[in-house]
Amino acid sequence: MNSAFGAIIGLLLAIVLIIRRFSPVYSLLLGAIVGGLLGGMGLDGTVANMISGVKDITPAIVRIIAAGVLSGVLIKTGAAASISHTIINRLGDRHLYLALALSTMLLTAVGVFIDVAVITVAPIAIIISQRLGINKFGMLLAMVGGGKCGNIISPNPNTIIAAENFGAPLSSVMLANVASAIIGLIITVYVILPLLSRRDKRQASDTGEVSVNDESLPSFWASISGPVVVMALLMLRPIAGIAIDPLIALPVGGIVGILATRQWRRTAESISYGLEKMSVVAVLLVSTGAIAGIIKASTLTDMLISVLGSGESAKVLLAPLSGAIMSAATASTTAGATIASASFSEAILASGVSAVWGAALVNVGATVLDHLPHGSFFHATGGSVEMGIKERLKLIPYESLVGLVLTICSVVTYLIVG
Repeated sequence: MNSAFGAIIGLLLAIVLIIRRFSPVYSLLLGAIVGGLLGGMGLDGTVANMISGVKDITPAIVRIIAAGVLSGVLIKTGAAASISHTIINRLGDRHLYLALALSTMLLTAVGVFIDVAVITVAPIAIIISQRLGINKFGMLLAMVGGGKCGNIISPNPNTIIAAENFGAPLSSVMLANVASAIIGLIITVYVILPLLSRRDKRQASDTGEVSVNDESLPSFWASISGPVVVMALLMLRPIAGIAIDPLIALPVGGIVGILATRQWRRTAESISYGLEKMSVVAVLLVSTGAIAGIIKASTLTDMLISVLGSGESAKVLLAPLSGAIMSAATASTTAGATIASASFSEAILASGVSAVWGAALVNVGATVLDHLPHGSFFHATGGSVEMGIKERLKLIPYESLVGLVLTICSVVTYLIVG
């Protein structure tokens, strides 16, 4: 029991330090050390458990670094912008919220970080919103909601790490939440957004007809070619029994994207950009792996299970609830999915939940509270539409509602087909 309280105190210390703007990496490392020592593991035991936790996620870190090739190509070649421009232009002003949500959903679904996807779509959204008089709240919620829907079916770090920790095929984990993502998108656009839009309306500004210029961007089909190749390679496992590891599929998709967009001169720039983005995640994952090792070695898992009970509902709720709790602690989908899947995977599998659904439920649970103010996502997305912190805070309940809807949909889908 002492080890559980030690782990909780260590996690709370890390949260406080992150809120106080200390480095998340060192905050989590310090939290792991304090948690281990207060939990009675001793100095040697604490270090051993931290290193064990990092070792467990090392294979996923390598795959995440490889994913940087595709992510960098999508951004630096203009492919991501082309995809969003095409969707918004095709759907038009009448379906702007759907266009914004669908754009960020598709971008995250094909491997772009959710915050980068929002930042990519935001300039287009601002131009159109000025003409139509749409408020920032609705505009940002559409993009964030769509991004959350895409994030649970993407080859992004959160999905990769969850699949790796549960020993499940990445393609199967992505497919498990497809229905939830589609339903979540529909509910976000046609149920949650209307609730928000009643709160804040402003008059359209007289800016004239502003069109989104995409002449300098690669074509939509060239832009989507790289992600299509990645999806095709990953789907060979469930369709034909041919396993292509993400370590191979993701860089191949990036190379195809470079060739299809004819931007080979930007190859080095694209790879460098992708590596820079993924390196930040990789370093963060080292510290999350360390604190996950402490949590896994403690009795915190047993304590949470005892609180939930031993019924069938408790077995199902453990995975999404652990993802939600850890995403709230770290204000990050990736860090939340990492700690939850590394710490609770054994208990979740022992309860009878399959590896695929365990990873999928942890992943979707990590979207419920990953947007809290002590994380970078909160500030990056607010800044993309020039929204102040006080305004941005008002959006949190609606974002949480989107994540909760996705989680409920995923749980129901598991109960039906899992």
